[in-house]
Amino acid sequence: MPLTIRSIQLSDNEPLAILIRTVFREFKIDKPGTVYTDPTTDALYQLFRQPASAYFVAEEDGVIVGGCGVYPTEGLPEGCAELVKFYLAADARGKGIGNKLMQQSIEAARELGYKQLYLESFPELAKAVSMYEKAGFRPLPHALGNSGHYACNIWMIKQL
Repeated sequence: MPLTIRSIQLSDNEPLAILIRTVFREFKIDKPGTVYTDPTTDALYQLFRQPASAYFVAEEDGVIVGGCGVYPTEGLPEGCAELVKFYLAADARGKGIGNKLMQQSIEAARELGYKQLYLESFPELAKAVSMYEKAGFRPLPHALGNSGHYACNIWMIKQL
């Protein structure tokens, strides 16, 4: 089976949580104040039942290799959503899969009526940060909204 990008399903919860935590350990950012310890990481399907949110899963040969979504994080400015839970398995990187997931999420944000997309990241995820910059995200001097991910120290925003 080739690459498939689809909406999240209930059966995706466990494989996505494993994938996310594996990526955090790989980059040594598995610490409090991140998605690593966020209880919603184990219930992404339920989280993305929230109105005005969307989450997409990338499957390669029937195996989940990544995910990315948009979420109306509390405290963000009117018309702004957060690009969230964007992770790729190590063997899926460098193939354009991440860019496809991100573009699908950006398009979903537009369709949901958002005017801006915000994200939080880490210097350890430099390749991802570079991809965000190429997609038009610009740095911010401080966090926006109330994600609860206080350990993140890169904040970016994109006009849609």
